Amino acid sequence: MYVIPFTHLLRSQLGIPLLCFGLGFFSSSALLAETGWFSFQNGGSNTNAKAIEIDQTVQFNKRWEVELEGYGQSSPVVWGKTIYTTTVLGKNKEKCIVAAHDLASGKQSWSLDFKNPAPRESTVYVSKAAPTPVVDSDGIVVLFEGGLLVSVSHEGKVAWQRDLLGEFGELSSNHGLSSSLEQTQESVFVWVERKESPYILSVDKKSGKDNWKASGVGSTSWATPRLLKVGESQQLLLSGSGHIMGLDPSTGKKLWDFEGIDGNTVPTPMPLRDGEFLMGATTGRGEGGGGNPAEFNGVIKVSLEGQQWSADYLWHCEKATSSFGSPVEMNGLAYFVNRAGVLFAVDASKGEEVYSQRLASSMWATPVKLGNALILPCKNGTLQVIAQGSEFSSLGEIKLWEDGATEGQRGSFGGPVLYAVILIGDQIIARRGDRLINIQIK
Repeated sequence: MYVIPFTHLLRSQLGIPLLCFGLGFFSSSALLAETGWFSFQNGGSNTNAKAIEIDQTVQFNKRWEVELEGYGQSSPVVWGKTIYTTTVLGKNKEKCIVAAHDLASGKQSWSLDFKNPAPRESTVYVSKAAPTPVVDSDGIVVLFEGGLLVSVSHEGKVAWQRDLLGEFGELSSNHGLSSSLEQTQESVFVWVERKESPYILSVDKKSGKDNWKASGVGSTSWATPRLLKVGESQQLLLSGSGHIMGLDPSTGKKLWDFEGIDGNTVPTPMPLRDGEFLMGATTGRGEGGGGNPAEFNGVIKVSLEGQQWSADYLWHCEKATSSFGSPVEMNGLAYFVNRAGVLFAVDASKGEEVYSQRLASSMWATPVKLGNALILPCKNGTLQVIAQGSEFSSLGEIKLWEDGATEGQRGSFGGPVLYAVILIGDQIIARRGDRLINIQIK
């Protein structure tokens, strides 16, 4: 039986974004509203896992599919009955676009376009509108890799606008910026991890003015800052090649710096329980992963000893590695998907492998928790749903497009890419570079 309470309805390397999912973890976004999808990896209505139970095969109904103007790799975000997207358009990404679509029909409500402060040739090697926005009751804040930071109301009116390139200099990065935004009720965190003088900003969401500015990690990263609950407070995690930092989100002060990690340029730290987060590490040229890359996948815990903060692994994986998406935890198991499209289910308390299974394709997105099941968004447009448990059990799948399909601006080396899925009640919103797709779960 499949049950959903209808009161709850409503990034990247080589251009690969840091993608999203909803888990029942602590998040500042949970303070914003009960329904919606507020930011990178942060949903509202579906954090109530007890409200959703699946014990039989699920069916899918594609409700609508709409083409977007331009191309984007960010996740959509949702507030109430509206979906918000970002895209770029033009040979050199001259135009940055923010659009609003109706959740029920997909019809566009409004669209705004802005001049890109730093045009750059649009190729498969450089990110295209990869940072995911944040949304709250006042509106949406968006970041584009050219340094454009804008706050827009739900009605499509610009509240404030900033050019970070003009303020802080060139945003040089080999493959463009793709770090998504993170937020609290009052502030949005903007991470610019560039070649020289990287920085992170805390910006007041109402005024657009800086609360503070601090140094970035100082190493290659396409990950996203994440807020982690530690005791009665929060810390802001930044993950870059070779190390992870924890900052005080109210001041920007560095609390700790954990070194000796490799392959962590793309997956984003995944907050779990108090002071603990799930860490993914990938493999491949230019991304670390030397030695045994599995040992950098696991759970890290932040601790206070006296007056000194520190972080260290609670356990490491034996074989499991990550790809461009981050690992997730569900009901005692941690799930990792490697570059070959192999899913590893690992005991979340010890790191011991429970099972492994090859999926329909590799995965550039991150799995989405659906109560006691998991949605696996494969790169080739296949959604696979699996049951919880110690064995791989398929509950159904749907192919969102046929093999050989093309996009207006090809987003990969082999055709369309599923960049993100989010979950709103009984609706999955899937993001391809050039379109949005609404799938109802039955």
